Amino acid sequence: MKKLAILGTRGVPAAHGGFETFAEKLSLYLVEKGWEVTVYCQEEGNGPVFSDAWEGVRRIRIPVSRGGAAGTVIFDWKATWHAASRHGLTLTLGYNTALFCALLRLRGVTNLINMDGIEWRRDKWSTAERAWLYLNERAGCLLGNHLIADHPEIEKHLRTRVFAHKITMIPYGAEEIIAADEGLLRGLGLTPDGFALVVARPEPENSILEIVRAFSVRKRDIRLVVLGDLKPRENVYHRALLEAAGDEVMFPGAIYDKAMLAALRFHTRLYIHGHTVGGTNPSLVEALGAGSPVLAHDNAYNRWVAGQGAAYFSNQASCADKLDALLNDDASIREMSAWSRHRFHAAFRWDHVLQSYERLLLEKAASR
Repeated sequence: MKKLAILGTRGVPAAHGGFETFAEKLSLYLVEKGWEVTVYCQEEGNGPVFSDAWEGVRRIRIPVSRGGAAGTVIFDWKATWHAASRHGLTLTLGYNTALFCALLRLRGVTNLINMDGIEWRRDKWSTAERAWLYLNERAGCLLGNHLIADHPEIEKHLRTRVFAHKITMIPYGAEEIIAADEGLLRGLGLTPDGFALVVARPEPENSILEIVRAFSVRKRDIRLVVLGDLKPRENVYHRALLEAAGDEVMFPGAIYDKAMLAALRFHTRLYIHGHTVGGTNPSLVEALGAGSPVLAHDNAYNRWVAGQGAAYFSNQASCADKLDALLNDDASIREMSAWSRHRFHAAFRWDHVLQSYERLLLEKAASR
């Protein structure tokens, strides 16, 4: 039987970020195709490693008593040690602890690594954290049997590390949203087409402050909804966001409910994406799948994902100018929405993405 173990996420079913969603999608898809799939799952607390089954997927559940980044490192080590006893095929999502993959290499386990974004370039990390991530990126390039890039710019970067034949570019995917319950918006005091939307971690590299300031320079007669977990007592940047926000800006916090997120993306007047670094960002792809008109920060990552039918800004002033031009331009909004769906179908449907992964996995399994 075809076998695969998936490492590098908190586990399935998905309850956190993009990698967890991808692990869920891929594992369920492969099980339907006759694969035996194991996913390593991080548990809170103490106790022995145990296993169970979920939707045909074998879960290896590893309790970890530490929280935060330290707990993740401990979990990754235990998961890698366990996976090294399997002489099969593994897929590691992310390279933050890629040094541990030396164990898989020594045990003869064929390991594919999704290299995620260029994490060590992110402003949020300390010098020591950047050094750790840079070291692990190098280790992943050396120790992975094959590397997966989720964006052409990431592929280009990896080609400065390894030969091109060791890299395959496969983007992230999303579900298409063709309808969503507008009644869910009422709980937030919103109406369809009456708000713009930002979904991002509130960090400087995601341009949230520039977006909030640009929106707040004048009365817009619609709301700006900024989703993300704010901790103003602990974080100076978060306090600056609240201080810069005008009366039409609202911060509902982080929302993970899938139906609510679908309603927000489907019914938004404009989706504003301020990410400046990274590869194929899941939130941007999900906006395309909902047909959201997109205004994005102008960089090579967003340009490739959102394409020529989106609008772009480079700083606070140009963001304000684009908001002035777009928010009352019904024709442009309709055209941008249609483009988003076109771009989604061209590159980011889950069936295309998962088929590409299975083809690559079959190729590497056959060459073991």
